Amino acid sequence: MHSRPLIGLMCDVKLIGQWDFHAVGDKYVQAIQHAVGDVILLPALSDEAVLARLLPLLDGVLLPGAYSNVAPHHYHGAKSRAGTLHDTHRDQTALPLIPMLINLGIPLLGICRGLQEINVALGGTLHQHVQELPHYLDHREPENTSIATQYADAHHVKVVKDSWLYHWLNTQQICVNSLHQQGIKDLAPGLTIEACASDGLIEAFRIDNAPIFGYAVQWHPEWQYDQNPVSIAVFKAFREACVQYKSEKSNF
Repeated sequence: MHSRPLIGLMCDVKLIGQWDFHAVGDKYVQAIQHAVGDVILLPALSDEAVLARLLPLLDGVLLPGAYSNVAPHHYHGAKSRAGTLHDTHRDQTALPLIPMLINLGIPLLGICRGLQEINVALGGTLHQHVQELPHYLDHREPENTSIATQYADAHHVKVVKDSWLYHWLNTQQICVNSLHQQGIKDLAPGLTIEACASDGLIEAFRIDNAPIFGYAVQWHPEWQYDQNPVSIAVFKAFREACVQYKSEKSNF
């Protein structure tokens, strides 16, 4: 039996009580473990030397969503409002990690904050409060509701014809969940739009020069990863890319 690909899952650093904890949502662990391969957690140590030692072990990386926002000084944005949650350790780990992954050819999937990180790391910018912009939808989840309600399909997305997503699903319109208030303002060079919401906000892109797979979505495919057709398609493509990378790596 062929061994399963090993997927690195980026951690957040969260203050719990008086101590910092490295943490990641169990929903991402479960989605990767059941739909892609085995999981190893990547600590947010802000140390590129540590990353360089770990990356040869991996066959893919997932940058998951988080409650924190990418600090705006990374994309020359306006200062955050008081009370905005940031994660300096994750910013300082994930942002330099992204070009390293692309250069090494390691398959990369970004989800929600992960999509925003990839865009910022490659030179793009973000809207900090999409819901306050004219002609944009409110992309935040409803407050004080059940998890099932928050992660239910929230709006339609138009899929670009002949995009990867189009070929995975054979359709130009899908429904996705929506749990964010930041979004892409200026798309970074070297990224190609795969899908947009009806208000024009970019919902998915691919990384042009990723040798095998570089992809990101603004919604949360880890929810119902084994039931929702869109989620199944995204993780299937990621898994196939990680298996390919692992196979090619073993031939060197």
